[in-house]
Amino acid sequence: MEKTIYIDDKPVKLKSTAGTPRRYKAQFRKDYFAELMKLAKVFNQTAENDGQFDLNTVSFEDLDHLDFEPMYNFVWVLAKTADKTIPEPDEWLDEFEAMPLADVFPQITELLESSIQSKKK
Repeated sequence: MEKTIYIDDKPVKLKSTAGTPRRYKAQFRKDYFAELMKLAKVFNQTAENDGQFDLNTVSFEDLDHLDFEPMYNFVWVLAKTADKTIPEPDEWLDEFEAMPLADVFPQITELLESSIQSKKK
């Protein structure tokens, strides 16, 4: 699955394939699916808030799972999967003046979900 989003007014091509979780683990030494499940625990409350994530509703227990680093990592790995020429994560992130995760993350959830959904009906 592929998608182009805008980050800091720059088009960024993103792609999710079967190799994305392995690329994530090779780069960050963390399991893609475990990191995704931790984020899902925090973001599951969005359904209760009309799809809007609100930090005011995050419990202290949820704060244990709220880590922005995996969010940056997910954006990078999706971009790297789409474009093998992008640099290492920190260098790539420095290309942007800002990385508005509140705007970016809702746009990439479909790509992340596609990596764990079954095609079977």
